[in-house]
Amino acid sequence: MSRRVQIGVMGSCADLQYTKIIEQLAEELGRRIAEKGAVLFFGAEKDCDSLSTAACRGARSAGGLTVGVTYGKRKDIVEKDAIIIIPTGMERGGGREFVLVLCCDAIITVSGGSGTLNELVVAYQADIPMVALTGTGGWSDQVADTFIDGRNRRKVVAATTPEQAVDEAFRLALEYIEKYK
Repeated sequence: MSRRVQIGVMGSCADLQYTKIIEQLAEELGRRIAEKGAVLFFGAEKDCDSLSTAACRGARSAGGLTVGVTYGKRKDIVEKDAIIIIPTGMERGGGREFVLVLCCDAIITVSGGSGTLNELVVAYQADIPMVALTGTGGWSDQVADTFIDGRNRRKVVAATTPEQAVDEAFRLALEYIEKYK
């Protein structure tokens, strides 16, 4: 393959009050993505921590390449472990999610609120593989092992551990790359 696999991790912002255990699972996702040699894409926040930024910290702890896609026009984000920052010029809750998801060959969700749901819908519409880490609450538990709508285009794959989530995302990303090269 001539380019690296690009996997996104999407999840709740800190205002949804996820637990430290869920945050550690997100960090493990990032670490495992980096260990597989994939590029981690995440939603870079300007005003709070999130499970996506926790994944970034995990990827950086393993020497991984991290790309934060943020809203607004500047690179001033909370997570300082991002190697590349892409400002979209858009606001949270809209176009930023489109840019973030379309950069990915697969996405993994961990917990998740309305932004994560938005990202799942974008991935579904674009036929980008989706993996939900179950047992983390939020939209991940609600959509795991289901289709987003009655068209049954692509099922959200359920995973019970970070290792399984990353393995599935990587496998599906390779299929996606082959399909759309």
